[in-house]
Amino acid sequence: MIRKLIVLLLIGLLSAALLVGVGAWKYESAFKQSLKLTQEQLLDVPAGATPTGTFKRLENEGVIDGAFWLRLYWRFNLDGQPLHSGEYRMTPGMTAQDLIGLWQRGEVVQYSLTLVEGWNFRQVRSALARHDKIVQSLSGLSDSEVMDKLGHPGVFPEGRFFPDTYRFVRGMSDIELLKKAYNRLDDVLAQEWSKRAADAPYTDPYQALIMASLVEKETGVPEERAQIAGVFVRRLKIGMQLQTDPTVIYGLGERYNGKLTRAHLKEANPYNTYMIAGLPPTPIAMVGREAIHAALNPAPGSSLYFVARGDGSHIFSDDLDAHNAAVREFQLKRRADYRSSPAPAVKPLDEVTPPADAPVEPAPDTAAPQSPQ
Repeated sequence: MIRKLIVLLLIGLLSAALLVGVGAWKYESAFKQSLKLTQEQLLDVPAGATPTGTFKRLENEGVIDGAFWLRLYWRFNLDGQPLHSGEYRMTPGMTAQDLIGLWQRGEVVQYSLTLVEGWNFRQVRSALARHDKIVQSLSGLSDSEVMDKLGHPGVFPEGRFFPDTYRFVRGMSDIELLKKAYNRLDDVLAQEWSKRAADAPYTDPYQALIMASLVEKETGVPEERAQIAGVFVRRLKIGMQLQTDPTVIYGLGERYNGKLTRAHLKEANPYNTYMIAGLPPTPIAMVGREAIHAALNPAPGSSLYFVARGDGSHIFSDDLDAHNAAVREFQLKRRADYRSSPAPAVKPLDEVTPPADAPVEPAPDTAAPQSPQ
């Protein structure tokens, strides 16, 4: 009887050992197995998904075997580890262990959208709407309704977003990305305002933002930004009109077809700096940190005029005679990509610009094309 019990006990122990061995083998095989893929595939893990459900799903799709053993691994080794939502890149040759490692580290696929210096809000909304990885929630809303949704009712949107490359995961909404860009602009503007020149002629940061947008649209040459700002600031201080073409173009809106005429310069609207005194009422474009810094720290000097050479850079002049000479040399030989510049609204302008409705400035909108996503 005792011998029989001993034999049964041994058989039980051997069976248990065999089961443990088989289990360990299954466990190891499941963990080390290669994913059954012939090409790269994105695994979308929605918010609230669990490892158990995701392993089952991958097994049902034929990507893995032994989901039960992988669930056991997660339960005993990664209990409490969250499964971050997002997309995970699975590639041929990757093992289940590699995939679990991605989950542990939260290495989700990231996308990017670049908002470019000089863009207006219409261009920003267009770029957001074209990105197929961004959840769209703004379609059909007016600009003011967008600002309401952002939590900034009554704020005019132009120039209130910071140009930068924003990275995000699938599932981010357009409104979330705009919030990031809005807050980023506020932060940068506050930082630069705290470092402004003592004689900067602004009563608040918003006026500096407006000036920065003029600087942004007038030149793409970094070393000229402070000089451009200097010209505008000196004009403000002596009560001289700013006379900058980009503001006129902005005021025309969708009516602008690439040609700015003398009739446009005489058209009364709040953005026509050939007609109004001082700054326009709002920014006319998004601005980078460098343009904000230049607006708040304009270069000293005596120049009151500048004219584009045709390559993006400018000739600066202290008096009208020198300016008109530069206009004759460069503006009359302007190229298709000639950049705008402030010019005096006095008789000498008639001497260098054809009359009637002939183009004063044939340059297209100077906003850069959209960067690849």
